[in-house]
Amino acid sequence: MYYTLPDMFYDLNIVSVSVRLILAFLIGGIIGMERGSGHHPAGFRTHILVCVGSALVMVTNQFLFDHYYILINNGDVARLGAQVITGVGFLGAGTIMVAGKQRVKGLTTAAGLWASACIGLAVGIGFYSGAIIGAILIFLSIAFLSKIEPYFYGKTHKLDLYLEAENIKAFKKVKRYLKDHGSSSVESSIISLSDTKIIINITTTLPSKENPQEILARIENMDGVYMIEDL
Repeated sequence: MYYTLPDMFYDLNIVSVSVRLILAFLIGGIIGMERGSGHHPAGFRTHILVCVGSALVMVTNQFLFDHYYILINNGDVARLGAQVITGVGFLGAGTIMVAGKQRVKGLTTAAGLWASACIGLAVGIGFYSGAIIGAILIFLSIAFLSKIEPYFYGKTHKLDLYLEAENIKAFKKVKRYLKDHGSSSVESSIISLSDTKIIINITTTLPSKENPQEILARIENMDGVYMIEDL
């Protein structure tokens, strides 16, 4: 088989194990630094631990396969790695929270943890090129695409609205107002309902000629509307 690196980096030895774990440390740290700089739940140290731990699992998996395959007659080198993917899913769930007004936060951090685990598995088994290319793409996605997203969303005027109103009648007035101003569709779901207040999540799309902030300001001044906010 043709290798782009010397065979010693693919066989299990002190050099290859050191290179894999150090590379996992560096990649996990780079991704974690970006998350930590934004004060996200899982930051620098967490991503390093996940990436290095995943790499160590795959190194151990390869060690078991190389040394005990004849004894246990089991060649499934992906078994331990599969358990890591499942375990990190639970860890990532701990970074997801529902903030005020039903806003879900932490999804990107959870996905970053999962991706760090995948990179660690790739590094641990010696798939260096895939791990490095994947790490670059993941870092670019986390660090830079977040700055590009608002540009595209701003052009479409797609709104995810949080509405607190006095009753259903007030909500229907808001819905009618949105449609009068060119909204193509108004999808809604009731979050909370009581005798004195209704809380609704509204998803709608406005024409590019409309100014969303002006629309929201007019709605907020309507009778029976307590507050409206674009999430």
